[in-house]
Amino acid sequence: MTNEAAVDALLKQLTLEEKIKMVHANSSFAAGGIARLNIPELMTSDGPHGVRPEQGRDWKAVPDPNNAGTYMPTNNTLAATWNPELGYAYGAVLGQEANFRGKDIILGPGINIIRAPLNGRNFEYLSEDPYLVGQMAAGYIRGVQAQGVSACVKHYAANNQEWQRNKIDVNMSERALREIYLPGFQAAVQQGGAHALMGSYNKFRGQFATENAYLMNDILKGEWGFKGLVMSDWGSNHNTMDALRNGTDLEMGTDLVLKRNSVDQSATASTGAAAPAATKNIYDRFYLADAALEAIKQDPKLEPLLDDKVRRILRVMYATNMLDGKKRQPGAHNTSAHQATALKVAEEGIVLLKNNGLLPLKKTVKTVAVIGANATRENAGGGGSAQLQAKYEITPLQGIKNELGDKATVTYAEGYKVARGQKADPALIAEAVAAAKAADAVVYVGGYIHGYDYANWGQNAYDAEGIDKPDLKMPFGQDELVQAVLAANPNTVVVLLGGGPIEVAPWVGQANALVEAWYPGMEGGNALAHILFGDVNPSGKLPFTFPVKLEDAPAHKLGEYPSAPGDPLKQTYKDDIWVGYRYYDTYNVAPQFAFGHGLSYTTFKYSNLTVTPGPKSATVKLTVTNTGKTAGAEVVQVYVHDEQASVKRPEKELKGFKKVFLQPGQAQTVTVPLNAEAFQFYNEAKKQWVLEPGKFDVLVGSSSRDIRLKGSATL
Repeated sequence: MTNEAAVDALLKQLTLEEKIKMVHANSSFAAGGIARLNIPELMTSDGPHGVRPEQGRDWKAVPDPNNAGTYMPTNNTLAATWNPELGYAYGAVLGQEANFRGKDIILGPGINIIRAPLNGRNFEYLSEDPYLVGQMAAGYIRGVQAQGVSACVKHYAANNQEWQRNKIDVNMSERALREIYLPGFQAAVQQGGAHALMGSYNKFRGQFATENAYLMNDILKGEWGFKGLVMSDWGSNHNTMDALRNGTDLEMGTDLVLKRNSVDQSATASTGAAAPAATKNIYDRFYLADAALEAIKQDPKLEPLLDDKVRRILRVMYATNMLDGKKRQPGAHNTSAHQATALKVAEEGIVLLKNNGLLPLKKTVKTVAVIGANATRENAGGGGSAQLQAKYEITPLQGIKNELGDKATVTYAEGYKVARGQKADPALIAEAVAAAKAADAVVYVGGYIHGYDYANWGQNAYDAEGIDKPDLKMPFGQDELVQAVLAANPNTVVVLLGGGPIEVAPWVGQANALVEAWYPGMEGGNALAHILFGDVNPSGKLPFTFPVKLEDAPAHKLGEYPSAPGDPLKQTYKDDIWVGYRYYDTYNVAPQFAFGHGLSYTTFKYSNLTVTPGPKSATVKLTVTNTGKTAGAEVVQVYVHDEQASVKRPEKELKGFKKVFLQPGQAQTVTVPLNAEAFQFYNEAKKQWVLEPGKFDVLVGSSSRDIRLKGSATL
């Protein structure tokens, strides 16, 4: 990461008290800083899809409009692009805006596995599949760090729900940990080169994850050789000695977070003795503040642990051009290029789930009725720590008006009220039905909301930090509304916004077109209109499975969500490795929409598959041809199936993919390498990854349920 000699030389100049100052926060989003040695504060910024408004000591009740930045589509939109190169561009926008705002670390990407469909924070994450997570996260990280800003990957590890996240004790098999929940973090560290990582709130096998000896010392810093810094989530430390010994390098948090989490602010050392009463402020009462200082004074043998923490922080500072008079890259703020990247991510991430020939809508249409409260709702300010201040936000209604201009009449009906517990409103439904009947085409925009009620810490929110969704049903009486609108006008496109799957079974059979738009960022309305009217051919693919109903999801069918029966603070992942499509495809459970699914306005032919094996690897080659009349992009997905193994393995596992852009009639040879890891499983008895010799099926397709070609390799 940097010159170790320079780090060691600077470390030797620090006093014990100065070292302690380096390893804990001194404001809501700042830490450290030793003016005597020209070591600046480390400035962090929340917001995995944009640089947040100023927080902490610079916070203003009325936000400064000059702080308003680029609101990128949320991370699951990025994942739905299946385009790591776009991930790099996405990260570059964040890094440039962080530079402009004087931020050193972006607190993202969030890469926890999307295990439970109800998790309120799924919108910040990427996928149910660890390989897709790793590839998309690595691109994002490299994009951020190429700007001289550090990425901070979160939340390590097993933070797969928000309910009781501060107390829940997660248990799982070692195989599930290694095959499902850790590979994304390993790829982020070893392929993405992430400088920083954030611990999670939950316990893991009885010990809080942020100060967990096995996760931090043995795996992250031991097996993976991570040389960067580990910071706590805000208030996720609980014990001074555990934090000292078990891998926390930088303790972050605020007075508000500590009080909310009911943390003992008199941070105790192993003896139980409280930190000195004379501490000056809340930050001196952190676990890695005065309490750690007293512990080291009592036992100087602990100081090498502190030195390691400071060394890691200094490495990141050198890598981020913060020391030795290095100049920060100038950065850029909400430029037209940044806005274009936000638009591109949204266009490639929006997924066409169903189309019975209704889309694309003809631009010759004379009247379009836009229905649904989400058509006019802005989302940048929602979600908890992901909330942003956007320079502007194009809503779906505005995007459609921008698209059609004065060539068509665009009407609007609200359809439903956004309020928890709100039932279908007969008057609003009647208004929507009338609008639908009077229009040539209808665009219904509904789904979840990305709101947040800070006064009640997450109440009245569906996709937000700190609270999980109550169910997968359409809120606010939308099922009744959608059915009425579809009956009134069959030329209705249903557009869903949200951070994850939603139950559409009550009406999806009636719908002639269904689009998943996620939370598509500041240019989202324009991107949606470009898709609906055919300016852009949809190419997004689902990064996780949409179940028919919540009870079909493996975390609910097999697991213990949200907690173990009889013990609300414990949870065992009994779904084990059977997460997402691994469960649906292996146990023959039909999804509503499969992992990797996404339609196009053109058609693609797969042909000429060859699988060339090596001793412990294989190379997959095939030809993909655009057989339609429209330019478009296809995501070629390569899955592996082990025909015979000493353990039960999934029906298929994603091990490679490639997004190809083709003109009408154009053919392209696609090459996907499969390394040894593509064929391995984790052997719990041997405590290592194993590649058992034998025959492996290589399945190539357009989704996990749309396999076009099949080959094999004997290794």
